[in-house]
Amino acid sequence: MSEKKIIIIFVLITILILGGGVFFLSTSSAPAQISSSKNAKVAIDQKTYNWGKIPYSGGNATKTFKIKNTGTDVLKLTNIKTSCVCTKALVVIDGAESPYFSMHSSSSWVGEVKPGKEASLTVIFDPAFHGPSGVGPITRIISVATNDINNPNLEFTLTGNVVK
Repeated sequence: MSEKKIIIIFVLITILILGGGVFFLSTSSAPAQISSSKNAKVAIDQKTYNWGKIPYSGGNATKTFKIKNTGTDVLKLTNIKTSCVCTKALVVIDGAESPYFSMHSSSSWVGEVKPGKEASLTVIFDPAFHGPSGVGPITRIISVATNDINNPNLEFTLTGNVVK
């Protein structure tokens, strides 16, 4: 094979690889965009929680928060993120579950909470995720974007102490 053919084949393979990467990145889920509403009103009884002592070998620690819509318009929840890959979150609205969300997840998912209804935000922390060196105090934050003009970003803070 001539040197010219080898170069052409190499260039074509490079273009295919780059084109595939651009295609993959352009088709991945982008964060959802929602419009603010004066009539969607979020109400939360609790935004913080302390698990206390969390056994390293005791399995996942979980906590569920309630997010209520006290307004007259649909409350939209989206762009849910956790502050660490050891933590994931799930939203349930009227029995329907969202995908799991984590630190690096990006999703076009939008949950809709009807007026007078509520959603459940369940946070799951894996105390063994960081291995034996992951013992000690922890703080994890879950963020949720809403269309409530007065509360566009919710933050839930969970603390605890991972012990062996």
